Amino acid sequence: MQIQTGTSLKDYNTFGIDVKAKKFISVETIEELKTVLQNSYASELFILGGGSNMLLTQDVEKTVVHINLQGINIQKETEDKVLVKAMAGENWHQFVLFCIDNDFGGLENLSLIPGNVGTAPIQNIGAYGVEIKDVFEECTALNIQTLELKKFSLDDCRFGYRESVFKNEEKGKYIITDVTFRLTKGNHRFNTSYGSIDSFLEEKGVSEPGIRDISDAVISIRQSKLPDPRELGNSGSFFKNPIVTKTKLEELQEIYPEMPFYTMDEETVKIPAGWLIDRAGLKGYREGDAGVHKKQALVLVNYGSASGEDILRLSRKVQEKVYDLFGIKILPEVNIF
Repeated sequence: MQIQTGTSLKDYNTFGIDVKAKKFISVETIEELKTVLQNSYASELFILGGGSNMLLTQDVEKTVVHINLQGINIQKETEDKVLVKAMAGENWHQFVLFCIDNDFGGLENLSLIPGNVGTAPIQNIGAYGVEIKDVFEECTALNIQTLELKKFSLDDCRFGYRESVFKNEEKGKYIITDVTFRLTKGNHRFNTSYGSIDSFLEEKGVSEPGIRDISDAVISIRQSKLPDPRELGNSGSFFKNPIVTKTKLEELQEIYPEMPFYTMDEETVKIPAGWLIDRAGLKGYREGDAGVHKKQALVLVNYGSASGEDILRLSRKVQEKVYDLFGIKILPEVNIF
C-alpha cells in the first residue's frame, strides 16, 4: 500500500476527466482498507471504485481510496443453483464472463456494463429487463466509522430503480467489500423480450439460445449503440429514464403519439430518456469536446479534452430542453462531484 500525491485520475474514471487527487491510495485487502480508515477521518476520504458512474468536476482535495479488492469464490452449490461471491474490485464485465464460462445464469443481460462489482448494488445496475436485485443474495460492507463488517440482505438493500439504501439512508457510511449472487445452473430462465435481443437472435438463426448467446447479443447491441469508454470518454447512460403517471403520458401522446413507454404499474410508466433527448433535437449535439452521443442520446461523451464542468453544463442544457418541450424532469444517473 503506497500513498501517492498529485495523482491524475484520468485513467480511473470512464469519462477520462483529467483531475488530480491530492493523495491517492489503492487498497488490495480489507486489512489495508481498515488501516487507511483508522488513520484518516471519514470526511477526508473519497472512495473510488471502477469510476464508471461518476463525473468529476474538480480536483479532489480529499484522500482518494481506490478499492482494488480481488477474488471470485463459489460459496454454495446445488444441482440447480449456485451462490457466487465476487470481491468489490473485480471488473464487472469480466465477472459476468466468468459466470458465463461456468454456465452460471442470471447475469448475461448485464454484459458489458462498465465498472466494478462493488458499485453494482449501490446503483442497482440494470439493462435489458434485468437488475441486480433479481440475482442479488447479499453483500458485505465495512462501516467507515466502526470498521465492522456487516451483511446486507436483499431486503436490507431496499433496491429501487437505480436506487438502494447505499444511495439514501446509508450513503457515505459503508464501503461494499464483496457481493454474492444467486445464479442458476443448467435450468436457466431467459429474458429476451427487452430491447432487440429477440430480433438479434432471430437474425443469427438461434432458436434455442443459451446464456452465452444472450450475452453475445447484448454485447453486440451495446457495441452498436454505445461508445467504448476506452475510445470515447463516457459513463454509459447519463440520465435515468423518467417515470411519469399514465395521465401525463396520455397528455403527451396527444402531441407525440409515437412516444414509447414501458408500463411500471397500474398508475405509472417509464419513458426512455434517450427518446426525449433525441426528440428535443440534441442527439449528436456538441459544445466543444462535450457532446451528446450521435447514436445514443442518453449518453454524454468527452471527445478528448472536455472538463467535468463542460459535461455538467451540457447535461443541464439537456435537462432544460427536455423540460421545456415535454414538462418532464430527467435526472442524472451518474454521481457528480
